[in-house]
Amino acid sequence: MSLFRTINSPWRFRLFLWWKLPAAAFVGIRVLQCDAQRAVVRLPYGWRSQNPFHSIYFAAQCAAAELSTGLLALATLHGREPVSMLVLRIEADFLKKAAAPLHFTCEQGKELEAVVQKAIETGEAQTIRMASVGTLPDGSEAARVWITWSFKKR
Repeated sequence: MSLFRTINSPWRFRLFLWWKLPAAAFVGIRVLQCDAQRAVVRLPYGWRSQNPFHSIYFAAQCAAAELSTGLLALATLHGREPVSMLVLRIEADFLKKAAAPLHFTCEQGKELEAVVQKAIETGEAQTIRMASVGTLPDGSEAARVWITWSFKKR
């Protein structure tokens, strides 16, 4: 699928980010892996993502978490009839100071596929609450962000 080739190509996806999500591009978010079931993005620790307390700013963490869930949505919608998608809610728990790069991982591609299929079949809006877990290099969990998406056939 050409979409995964674009998402998993560092330079192609960087161009996409600058075109569609320049704030995410500015803080340096990168895709480490994306397939139909799982997306992993990296949020660097540096002056562009840092707050005055020497940790990664919460908004940058939420942006990376949203991207990890949104990539799965883009992959699920690719090649289908038009379906609109909208973020309805963002909830987050920040469990540990993020003073190093974070990896945000979402593994709900299978669940998302069923929700989108139901939205297409019924023509009614369907929602899904997707979790993205931000981990530090030592594997400890620094943040858990839930993004509630709505999907509706256009």
